[in-house]
Amino acid sequence: MTLAWRYQFATVALSLALSSAAFAQTYPDKPIRAFIPFGAGSATDVIPRALFDGMSAELGQTIVVENRGGAGGTLGTGAVVSAEPDGYTILANSSAHTIAPFIVSTNYNIAKDLSGVFMIGQNANVMIVNPAKGWKTAQDYIAAAKAKPGSINYGSAGVGTATHISAERFDLAAGIQATHVPYKGGPEAITDLLGGRIDFYFCPISTALPLIKDGRAIALVVSTPTRAPELPDVPTPADLGLKDAETPIWYAVFMPSKTPRAVINKFHDAAAKVMATPAMQARMKQLAVSPMPLTPTELDQLVIKELSSNEKLIKAAGIK
Repeated sequence: MTLAWRYQFATVALSLALSSAAFAQTYPDKPIRAFIPFGAGSATDVIPRALFDGMSAELGQTIVVENRGGAGGTLGTGAVVSAEPDGYTILANSSAHTIAPFIVSTNYNIAKDLSGVFMIGQNANVMIVNPAKGWKTAQDYIAAAKAKPGSINYGSAGVGTATHISAERFDLAAGIQATHVPYKGGPEAITDLLGGRIDFYFCPISTALPLIKDGRAIALVVSTPTRAPELPDVPTPADLGLKDAETPIWYAVFMPSKTPRAVINKFHDAAAKVMATPAMQARMKQLAVSPMPLTPTELDQLVIKELSSNEKLIKAAGIK
């Protein structure tokens, strides 16, 4: 590269950087559209909405949420991938984000076409059963499943969702084969669990807590490496002697990868400021969400790591 070309390249790069910084100074100057790729009322819907409600005041613009479910979350995700990379179309998703690409064929690559913006936090899925089953502990379930292989079924919020993967990872580690019954969403799975039509469901803890507290469901195991503060007496897979059986559930915000970095950083900083308020901390505690502070770059790295881990699991479990 000649000296003249180097100078021209540097000039263009500087011009783009200045333009990006100038754009970020006025961002946002209109409402932001947030896609949630699962149905209303799900944990993936309720948790980001809580943050967005607080952020609207901080940013001075409304964040308008649109639920676009279907195809394991890939429909809503695809809408953001194809959107203008200007920070006005964002995605709020759970850790199902790193599962769906191996379940549903897409024309995009989430690691390349989306950039991490803000990690809202993480919580657990908890394995719940109907008290009528007579299982008091996870060991009871494991013993029953091994005594009659294939006789037990479980529900999920859909193929490839975190509720599905939590069950598959646990059963694979325990050497169990159970029949998967996918539903359109979590509420339908819970209805059938309480009605005795399915045997267990790895439910988001925020949704499960009321059922557990009023005795309509029994908690057998949480999906996280450490015990959930809300259910301190419920064991982890490690407490049961199982390896590689954990599936922490996280919730995060993404933007198209070509979005100016200055815009991503501005949204991230605003979200972090809102999350630090006592009101939002209290709301997240109510939703059983624990802080998981990550920079946008660290969030991108987490996505890449989980894509590799989930690909191996899906192949081992034969999920299609």
